[in-house]
Amino acid sequence: MRLLRPAGDPEAEDDAALLRAVARGDSAALGTLHDRHAGWLHARLTRRCPDPETVRDVLQDTFVTVWRTAASHRGGEAGGWLWVIAVRRLVDAQRVRSRADRALRAEPAPPTPSPSAEEHVLAGLEFGDVGAALDRISPELREVLRATVVDGLTTLEASRLLGIPEGTVKTRAARARRELRTALAQLTPESDPLGGTA
Repeated sequence: MRLLRPAGDPEAEDDAALLRAVARGDSAALGTLHDRHAGWLHARLTRRCPDPETVRDVLQDTFVTVWRTAASHRGGEAGGWLWVIAVRRLVDAQRVRSRADRALRAEPAPPTPSPSAEEHVLAGLEFGDVGAALDRISPELREVLRATVVDGLTTLEASRLLGIPEGTVKTRAARARRELRTALAQLTPESDPLGGTA
């Protein structure tokens, strides 16, 4: 025995009547259509597309399209009409994704910049004889040398950066240069100034 729904109940209307109501701007009718058809549309879309996010987007686009184009439905089976819309949206989504993937693959890697002369000097300061000599002097003197020589700060800027008076920066810079000369001399003993042997 079939139960009859009361008149005016949107659940009692067939899909064609719901689509006519959607065409007039009835959002409750669209909700009823969604409730009736979203489940099987989702299942069929999932069989064609393994990405759940794409399936959700396509399903949403399908019902947005129904909202906009319900007046174009010419009667007949609404399920078939909905499926055609959903498949078209899925094809569109897959084309967009395919283009994006191709663009990413085709995009050349940015060229690796060659080190500048300054970077060569700084690498020498850090890893060469000067770096080894800097490691031999005390940390407070090393900080002053790095600030004034490597970073090129003025005495005033170095004092602000290091939080010490300007006079202390000058004193430490002089001591650091002396100690650095000594450390370098120990690392690279001087050769014969004339370049020859006795």
